[in-house]
Amino acid sequence: MNYRELGNTGIMISEVSFGTWAIGGAWGKTNDTEALISLQYAIDQGVNFFDTADVYGDGHSEELLAQATKGREDQIYVATKFCRQGDIFDPKNYSYEKVSAYCEDSLRRLNREAIDLYQIHCPATEILQDGSVFEVMDRLKQEGKIRQYGVSVETVEEGLICLEYPNVKSLQIIFNMFRQKPLEKLIPEAYQKGVGLLVRLPLASGLLTGKYTAEHRFEEDDHRRFNENGEAFNVGETFAGLGFQKGVELADQLKWIGEGRKSMASGALRWILDQKEITCIIPGFKNVKQVEENLSALETKPFSEEEKQELQRFYQEKVKDYIRGPY
Repeated sequence: MNYRELGNTGIMISEVSFGTWAIGGAWGKTNDTEALISLQYAIDQGVNFFDTADVYGDGHSEELLAQATKGREDQIYVATKFCRQGDIFDPKNYSYEKVSAYCEDSLRRLNREAIDLYQIHCPATEILQDGSVFEVMDRLKQEGKIRQYGVSVETVEEGLICLEYPNVKSLQIIFNMFRQKPLEKLIPEAYQKGVGLLVRLPLASGLLTGKYTAEHRFEEDDHRRFNENGEAFNVGETFAGLGFQKGVELADQLKWIGEGRKSMASGALRWILDQKEITCIIPGFKNVKQVEENLSALETKPFSEEEKQELQRFYQEKVKDYIRGPY
């Protein structure tokens, strides 16, 4: 395993880490036994950072992480998120009383004395512009309930707003071969300011594995079915804002990234890790096989400059005009 510093915090985390949305819920059927085995396997391979949220399975993924990391709380870093249990547009949802209650609930489920990285979970842009929530986060840090804090954002604009606050130590962003806009300004500015970058949806909800055909149908309780067009939450969280049919069409044109590499998926992850500014990727998983596949990015050959330029052209000419929603 390779490790990178989370911004300027001094915390070294595995460059391939994992998100736990899939084992909590909203990605089809879940299996707790398989999830715990997979978490243990990842830890055994050197993974020391996991991202979760209080709304993943209504806190269930936090409880699973508590079981998986019991006795190793000082070795395995956990990042969790808050605010989406309430109205993300309501300033009262970000008051000290409300956020402190969210924090205490997560601490109880995680069975920890402090949260390593506490993140605001894709709040409304207006909340970030107001900035009062960052004073609340500073207070929680002073109280010792959280060690560091960051923000999970939907757009480049939101990320740039967060960079104006010096105690924001991380940004969680949507970034992959289909979502290259952060490379233009957000990623270099965050790196310059010593802010860690956690990449979610590195495989664009599975599109960049190359395993789907246009005829595939997802389960009823899978967000890739019920949120394809942004019916439940931001459309960018599903297929990177591309519709499924268009996403499959574009992914088919990228199958070449797997040539000479372990797989198309490992190539897609490697491309992200080739950006030195990125702290880590946090793909999801539901079983050991998926953990193994994601970890294979560590042994996948880097992309040449010519390949990087070709992928940038592909994004500019064939992808960006089809991404829906602000990003």
